[in-house]
Amino acid sequence: MSTVSESGVVSAVNKELFIGGKWTAASGGRTFPVQDPATGEVLCEVADASPEDGIAALDAAVAAQADWAAHPPRERGEILRRAYDALMARQDELALLMTLEMGKPLAEARGEIAYAAEFFRWFAEEAVRIDGGYATAPNGSGRFLIAKQPVGPSLLITPWNFPMAMGTRKIGPAVAAGCTMVIKPAAQTPLSMLALAQILADAGLPEGVLNVVTTSSAGSVMEPLIRDGRARKLSFTGSTAVGRKLLEQCADKVLRTSMELGGNAPFLVFDDADLDAAVEGAMQAKMRNIGEACTAANRFYVQRGIADEFARRLTERMAALPIGRGTEDGVVVGPLIDEAAIEKVSELVSDAAGRGAKVLTGGATVDGPGHFYQPTVLTDVPQSARMTSEEIFGPVAPISVFDTEDEAIAKANDTEYGLVSYVFTSDLKRSLRVCERLETGMVGLNQGIVSNPAAPFGGVKQSGLGREGGTVGIDEFLETKYIAVSL
Repeated sequence: MSTVSESGVVSAVNKELFIGGKWTAASGGRTFPVQDPATGEVLCEVADASPEDGIAALDAAVAAQADWAAHPPRERGEILRRAYDALMARQDELALLMTLEMGKPLAEARGEIAYAAEFFRWFAEEAVRIDGGYATAPNGSGRFLIAKQPVGPSLLITPWNFPMAMGTRKIGPAVAAGCTMVIKPAAQTPLSMLALAQILADAGLPEGVLNVVTTSSAGSVMEPLIRDGRARKLSFTGSTAVGRKLLEQCADKVLRTSMELGGNAPFLVFDDADLDAAVEGAMQAKMRNIGEACTAANRFYVQRGIADEFARRLTERMAALPIGRGTEDGVVVGPLIDEAAIEKVSELVSDAAGRGAKVLTGGATVDGPGHFYQPTVLTDVPQSARMTSEEIFGPVAPISVFDTEDEAIAKANDTEYGLVSYVFTSDLKRSLRVCERLETGMVGLNQGIVSNPAAPFGGVKQSGLGREGGTVGIDEFLETKYIAVSL
């Protein structure tokens, strides 16, 4: 892509707050910079919302709630379908915008736009399938009516690593259910959400249904909205540490919550696995989004008989990955999001090496501008290494060996997290045993990608609460009302 087209994509996005269907400057005209993580250069400035701006956005959502809840489900679905069509029609443009602000290679960014759009198509179809129930009371004296109604104004907080898909995964079911929203995108990647807001407005979403506040001070803007009492739902994707704080805040007004938090995914390879498929799955599970994903394989446990060959093949694949700015042809590994991410990955690799792990490839930053880290493979990683208990969020694959099935499961479950696991084996009985014993909300069995809008996404333990996507995804934005009818 040329510099001109890059500039044009950025300049086409409105960089103000989107409140009550209008674009408006932040209080006092404050702004904050958005940087290209591949160069460190500032792409643009966007509005920096104040707490007062946040309240104005909530005011707009509250004012629009009653009318939106009464909006015909079919029409809500048609709005989402038009937005889906627009996302797909503008896939290349939106992918470039995402690559510029987040860093992922263009091919992956295009894939994310398609993935993001699919949430709108899925929930467009779910909008007309909200049902209830009718039953006779056990003693025959009356009837039970069961209705599903919108939760109400919802607060949505999205992360930087999937700046479009994490937005549509929350907005889609909220729109389908009849909930109004205030959404706060991550400060590192606000442009994708701002572009999405305009797409939804153009698709016919009424004023006040979606309100977007961009801010460099998430806590000061969002906490007052949580404690206000008028919002009835919070959906958050981000770290477990922040999720805990938000849950404490939500307890004050007893808000409904959906929490998609951290992960520490184990990747188990048994000696009867198809090794080619296991290595391919490892590349997908580790290197999707440059390793910056809560679903990324964080710990590789390989049965002793095939451990050396698995490590050799994975090292060969990782070492061959082209690194560079995501807009360059052929690049597979883009930059990490910021300097803090580089520092954390470097610390975790140094810690593991200091405890006896061997670096087979990578293990260092890349010279020059931007936040680049080499694809890295480590072996003989001890359980005491920090990276066995902390999310790496980078292109680092630590490999450890196990001997028995029980040992593999014990190591896999030895974490406070429980988002996703990956299992590679050709033994059907073992597949069922292991999948049932793993303490995670999702399992990739002989595949390295689990995310799908038609499936319920979410974890157990400290990886979160609730599910996004699938037939249950809309339930997070619906309340169940029971009406007792006397005869």
